[in-house]
Amino acid sequence: MDFPQTLRERRTRSRISQLDLATRAGTTQRHLSFIESGRSVPGRGMVVRLAESLDLPLRERNELLLSAGYAPAYRESALDSPDLAPVRTAIDHILAGHLPYPALVVDRQGTVVAANAALDLITEGAAPELVGPGTNAYRLALHPDGLAPRILNFAAWARHIVERTAHLGELHAELASYVPEFGSVGADHLGFAVPLHLRTSRGDLHLMTTVTTFATAVDITLAELKLEAFLPADEATAAALRAEGGPVAGPVAAGSAVGSAVGSVVAGPAADGAQAPGNM
Repeated sequence: MDFPQTLRERRTRSRISQLDLATRAGTTQRHLSFIESGRSVPGRGMVVRLAESLDLPLRERNELLLSAGYAPAYRESALDSPDLAPVRTAIDHILAGHLPYPALVVDRQGTVVAANAALDLITEGAAPELVGPGTNAYRLALHPDGLAPRILNFAAWARHIVERTAHLGELHAELASYVPEFGSVGADHLGFAVPLHLRTSRGDLHLMTTVTTFATAVDITLAELKLEAFLPADEATAAALRAEGGPVAGPVAAGSAVGSAVGSVVAGPAADGAQAPGNM
């Protein structure tokens, strides 16, 4: 796809008019129209401003620059690189600090990068191949050998995940295949979020989720990491998670069975997609 077509597609997808984008980028609608029609070739600075004004993810900003014939502006580091050592330390602290509640870190396709030991309670009984190194959190949630048999509000939770992973291509198609046709999802919600209602060895849990990102990241790998943290939606769930003998270990690397040992964050290849809160 050439630059004019790429820019036009990104602008249309964002539902921004030429006038609005031109105003944000500090140019005129006429100039932007010429750029989108191929009659004017923008400089590198203009391409960067347009990408920023569209609020594109860093990966897409690089793609826009490449389509215009310019070098990418944002690097993509391996998570185990020395430059990201402070990030790994921060993730370790956050995961450990969230105990006794479960939390995990995923990349842009939902591949598990790290988790704390409390996630054991969530993943108990799942097939080993769904929980080991490099596994996918969304697949774990919906696969018949994963969490699906223990999710008591499966219709609502599955719909929540499938609708928010539409951009993941083949993975989305796989996830949708695990879910029967959507009918009524009932009233199993908190009024502001879809909870996870899960049967566990400590009883039925009602959990809501939050997502934390590195909002000021200028490295693609860092920008695409998401920390998904489970929180109790009622006091009974909180008490079950705080129960004596519960998980007290620190963060666990994705290279081991998630939740089975203590380790440091390990690198995983960046993959496609980004996700909204509460998808795993």
